[in-house]
Formats: sequence, C-alpha cells, structure tokens
Amino acid sequence: MESIAYAISGGWASGISAYATVLILGLVGRAGLADTPEALQRTDVLILVSVLTAVEFVADKIAFVDSLWDSVHTVVRPVVAGVLGMLLAGDASTLEQALTATLAGGVALLSHAAKAGLRLAVNTSPEPASNVGVSAVEDVSVAGVLLLATNHPWLAAGVALVLLAVGLGLAVWLLGRIRRGWRRLRDRYFADVSQ
Repeated sequence: MESIAYAISGGWASGISAYATVLILGLVGRAGLADTPEALQRTDVLILVSVLTAVEFVADKIAFVDSLWDSVHTVVRPVVAGVLGMLLAGDASTLEQALTATLAGGVALLSHAAKAGLRLAVNTSPEPASNVGVSAVEDVSVAGVLLLATNHPWLAAGVALVLLAVGLGLAVWLLGRIRRGWRRLRDRYFADVSQ
C-alpha cells in the first residue's frame, strides 16, 4: 500500500520537475536513506538526470522560456511519473503496478497543469523576480516532499495533495483575473477607437 503514497508524492514532484525527482530518488537510494529502485541509482542515469536537472533549473527561471519548456514536458513529466510509479510498485501484481503507474502519471499531469498555468500567469508580470521566486519555491517543495516521503510516505502524499489542490486553485484564479484584465483593456481600446 505504501506504493500508492509514493505514487502520489512522486507523481506530484514529477509534474513539477521529473528530472529532479529521478535525481533525488536516485541519490537517496544510493545513500541508503530509502529503498528506491536500482534503476534510479545507476551512475549513467544519475549523470543524465543531473545534466537535465541543471538545464531545467536555468530554463525554469527565465520568463517565457519556462512556458516553452513546460509545453515540451507536458508529455515527458507524466510518462516519467508513470515509469516511476511502476518501478516503485516493485514486485506487486501486474494490476497493482498498472494502477500505481496510472495514479503517478495522473497526479503528475495535474501538477504539471498547475505549474504551467501558474507560470503563464506569472509571465504576465513585467519583472523577472516573480519567475525566479516561484521557481525556487517549486524546487524546494519538490525536494522537501520527496525527502519527507523517504520516512513518512503517507504524510508526504498528503502534503503533495494539498500542494496540488492549492496549485490548481491558484492557477485557475490567476488565469481568470488575467483574462478579465485583458477583456477590460480590449473593451477600453475599442471604446477609444470607436469615438
């Protein structure tokens, strides 16, 4: 049953940063702090995801580059989460592996949608500080949830679900405000043009 908790927290984290999730889980397993799948602890996997995490770390801090990066990763993040879910299920039955993989991929898709929506909203602000701040909070949250999951998987799953709900709610709220603002600007512009 703990595989479900890992699927939720790992899926949420993968939706924010799939590469950092694989890197953290691999390093935690390699350090002997948690029982993570051997495939994540391989040196070649750790080197690859370290490079990809570094690229994502930089891309995530640059306005509009982050949204382009997110659009490309709309497929990557849920797929990585699904594979992680299957690996975390371990020697479970085929049905349990399939359910865990599906749960992880679904949670990843939702957290990715929240992240992408928030980033679109943040990109409308003219200054770069908000992008860097939001990205830093995401980075710390991913690391925190995954490290919490090593000792308290159900608590980490609960935190991930709360963060998911807050992220989705905030994204919907911000995007709605932005849409209303654009409508007001458009209405003013057309009112001025028609006079």
